[in-house]
Amino acid sequence: MRKLYAVIYPDAESDWLIAYNPETGTTTQGKSLAKALANLKVATNLYLNEFPLSAKQRNTLKSFTDKNVPQNDT
Repeated sequence: MRKLYAVIYPDAESDWLIAYNPETGTTTQGKSLAKALANLKVATNLYLNEFPLSAKQRNTLKSFTDKNVPQNDT
């Protein structure tokens, strides 16, 4: 079993959350964090059934800062 990542962020134009998996490019949405993540798991599983990832592909998760982005205090 391989660990995959989810990037979940609020949609700028609605009250939905967008869920994105960077390894596969699958994207979905949900009204709550739990629903967005559950929908992403389903979408990613469907994708991987058709397009399996190779064992050679590695995950890299990095963060960075930019002076033009306000700091989130939470």
